Amino acid sequence: MAIDSLVQPMESQELPSPKDLGIGITIGCVKNVHVGDTFEFPVTVSWSVNGSSLLVLPTNSANAKGLTQISMSQESSRSVVDGQEKASVLFKYKIAAEDTGSLAIPALQFEIPTSMGVPLQLKTEPFPLQVKEPVNSTPIAVGFAVGAIVAAAAILRTRRNKQRALTSRTEREFQLELREQMLILKQRINVADGRQWLLELEQACKKFAGHKFGSENLETLQKEGALEGWEGIIQAFAHARYGALARDTFENRETWKLAMKLMQVEEED
Repeated sequence: MAIDSLVQPMESQELPSPKDLGIGITIGCVKNVHVGDTFEFPVTVSWSVNGSSLLVLPTNSANAKGLTQISMSQESSRSVVDGQEKASVLFKYKIAAEDTGSLAIPALQFEIPTSMGVPLQLKTEPFPLQVKEPVNSTPIAVGFAVGAIVAAAAILRTRRNKQRALTSRTEREFQLELREQMLILKQRINVADGRQWLLELEQACKKFAGHKFGSENLETLQKEGALEGWEGIIQAFAHARYGALARDTFENRETWKLAMKLMQVEEED
């Protein structure tokens, strides 16, 4: 969606609040979550149309202690309520519950670019979430011996699962964080300064290199043969750092696609 006529430049350059402009944000409700579940948490940004459209950009993730964001999708819609046309964007956060107890989905933040050069800021309140132990459907054992065997097997299985989780969790969390960062960069291609956007892409690539090779020096890694196929991207980063770069949106989009391929990041969940 292109930026709108809701926010017009003002002589005082004072930015109105989202509430002043009739922009609202609401969240859904999540109940009966057990550890190991993957659940959906909806956030809706809505406004009165009046001939306007808005670009709404998420700026953080739903990752928190015991909770890992798996993916995020969005849907746009329009409706008529009491004779007034309303527009909305529904963000669906897919989250995995990895621990039990009293957890919280963090405040989710969004930006709406404006013609004044300063974006509107929106955010939800943190959402408290009680995550329970998984429901055990195993029938009650008949006899002490059978019960002891079942309990011992469950303990052993839990230990193995925890060990596997500890081994894979760091890599999985890194991949999810990198994917989220790259998707946000894609959304900002059309609105961000081209040079600044490239520098932000460079930071994502350095994070990838540091995680995989233990060094964020892309030039050295490329010379050592660790980053095959990265020559063009690394050269673009160097030009961006020294200000000798003039690129259009199409070129940046192609650079983003190449970076996704080189880092083996899948756009779709």
